[in-house]
Amino acid sequence: QVQLVEAGGGLVQAGGSLRLSCAASGRAWSGYTMAWFRQAPGEEREFVAALRWTAGSTEYANSVKGRFTISRDNAKNTVYLEMNSLKAEDTAVYYCAARQGALLLRQYNYNYWGQGTQVTVSS
Repeated sequence: QVQLVEAGGGLVQAGGSLRLSCAASGRAWSGYTMAWFRQAPGEEREFVAALRWTAGSTEYANSVKGRFTISRDNAKNTVYLEMNSLKAEDTAVYYCAARQGALLLRQYNYNYWGQGTQVTVSS
C-alpha cells in the first residue's frame, strides 16, 4: 500500500526557511517522479517542484526558482523540499505527490498523494 506522509510545515516569518519532508513507502520508487504541489485558500493546486527519483533531474515553478530545492534520500525513501527566503505568497498547504514515469507538471498526472502540510508565512 503506497503511502506518502508529509511533515515539516509550520509558521515562519517572511525571509525565513523551512524544510518539508515526504516519507514514501509501499513500493520501490525507481522510475517514479516525485513532486510537491501547493494550494492556497480559494486557489487551484499548483506545481512547485519535481524530481525524477533515479536520474535526480529536477524542475521548478518560476515562482520558487532560486529559493526552493527538491532533493531525495534514497536510503530513507524520503523526498525533501528546502524552502528559503519565504514570502507571504508561499502560504499554502503543501502536498507530496508521485507518479510512475516522466516528470510532468499537472496535478492530474499524479496518482499518489499525501495528506498535506500547512505552511504559513507571516509578513
